[in-house]
Amino acid sequence: MPAKQLKEFLHSHKVKYLTMTHSTAYTAQEIASLEHIRGEDFAKTVIVRIDGSLVMAVLPASYQADLPLLKAAAKAKKIALASETHFRDRFPECETGAMPPFGQLYGMPVFVDESLTRNKEITFNAGTHHELIRLSYEDFARLVQPKVAKFSPAVEAALRL
Repeated sequence: MPAKQLKEFLHSHKVKYLTMTHSTAYTAQEIASLEHIRGEDFAKTVIVRIDGSLVMAVLPASYQADLPLLKAAAKAKKIALASETHFRDRFPECETGAMPPFGQLYGMPVFVDESLTRNKEITFNAGTHHELIRLSYEDFARLVQPKVAKFSPAVEAALRL
């Protein structure tokens, strides 16, 4: 079952979504491949520290976060990937690394790479390493109100579908 807090949030906003289960997988690109989802359509959540605060950076599975671009977009002085020890406790009902990109549920701002805004739907981890949620990008943007920025140039990934 998707993270209870996320499921309740989606239901309270009357959002239509689809849940999917898959065999346990840990990387976004591996999950996309298992589920036959294009890497550009699977939204992975990366936790970064921007000027000492934790922030969600949401980008396609087949892309990599360009921290200097994100730093510039955030008008920040310092940026670094957060280690699991820095954020594990912020997501008590989620398996580490399977956090859904709904920062407001966890007290974090959200940056979304502009490439995801072109998607009709996005799919993302639902709090575990074997459950996903798919919903319209429009609903995601309406609920999360992320800051949109270009911070992940496309990369040629060996697992790209």
